[in-house]
Amino acid sequence: MVMEKRQDNLISIIVPVYKAMDYIGCTIKNVQEQTYRDFELILVDDASPDDSYKIIEEMARHDDRIRLIRKEKNEGAASARNTGIDASRGRYIAFLDADDVWKKDKLEKELSFMHKKDAGFVFTSYEFGDEDANPTGKLVRVPETLRYRQALSRTIIFTSTVLIDLEKVDINLVHMPLIESEDTATWWTILMNGIVAYGLDEVLVVYRRPAKSLSSNKFKAVKRIWGLYRKIAKLSPVASVVHLLAWGVRATMRRL
Repeated sequence: MVMEKRQDNLISIIVPVYKAMDYIGCTIKNVQEQTYRDFELILVDDASPDDSYKIIEEMARHDDRIRLIRKEKNEGAASARNTGIDASRGRYIAFLDADDVWKKDKLEKELSFMHKKDAGFVFTSYEFGDEDANPTGKLVRVPETLRYRQALSRTIIFTSTVLIDLEKVDINLVHMPLIESEDTATWWTILMNGIVAYGLDEVLVVYRRPAKSLSSNKFKAVKRIWGLYRKIAKLSPVASVVHLLAWGVRATMRRL
């Protein structure tokens, strides 16, 4: 089968949708208000039990850049993103979680930065928001560049800030594994293949995070990152402990 050529200026935005009825309308409007207009918005309904898909269908009637894919079985965010990647037509892939918020010039500034750096993988700084996506003032600044070894001790790449050029990054590396912390595993896999990630140190994304979630899943986070060290990075137990300690310090500082 001959693959259709990807559209050079098109950004394919992938959004997994599950129980997102309270946010999805605002998420779509947020993308529609982007100053960069050449995009397709692929929303993958992961067999969500609510009426998220109805909101998407109604908004898609008025904007042919919006595409809805409905899955028959719930398989998680990684699988939903992979479905969106496979359906994408753009040269560029951007990820957006249904409850996060982009600044209006996010795509425009990030694509310009990507071209300036001649990069295949870029990400931006972001700010924590409350349950209503109101910025809290807690910022996460990003380094100018990030290589594989550096990434092992700092999970600083936030999914909703990422932009990838499929002419420079093999699409097979972008597909997410069906494991916990699949996004971090994907970034590590890309970097492991010699690609350098470039950080745009400008806050262009608000990470919606209810107060109760800030401290409730620390043990799970430690367990997930340990699993990545052992299964993805293939580190020894001793090396995993060393990197885990460094990761813990950085993660704590990021939230102060």
